[in-house]
Amino acid sequence: MVGWRISGKVFSFAVAALAVLCGCASPGAAPAGPLRSLVVAAGPGTAINLYTHCGIYEVRVQDTYFVADKPRDDGLGNPPLGWGNPYQAGSITVAGSEAVFRDENGHTVTFHAKAGATAFLKTCS
Repeated sequence: MVGWRISGKVFSFAVAALAVLCGCASPGAAPAGPLRSLVVAAGPGTAINLYTHCGIYEVRVQDTYFVADKPRDDGLGNPPLGWGNPYQAGSITVAGSEAVFRDENGHTVTFHAKAGATAFLKTCS
């Protein structure tokens, strides 16, 4: 018999992320999963899977939250036509308070840092 061995932290994160993404988390629960895109290190053209499931509004790069200059969605809370869902692979470049996402399909989104932000403005479930 082959057994699965998962660390407690990984299991807890997976359960919390699944609960939030399924809309099963309690109303007062803080977002536990990657509800928006997160980049841990940002150098020129750092690879990212931009979270697009509810549209393109925000991204987090290290400890800075960025808001799209021109948010994009289809008007129904989904990514626009031609974008991946729930993610769009591409790269992000940060220069000062600006972050620019680009992908192989020619999509470009410019984000600006939201001063003092400690969380995303909008969560998606």
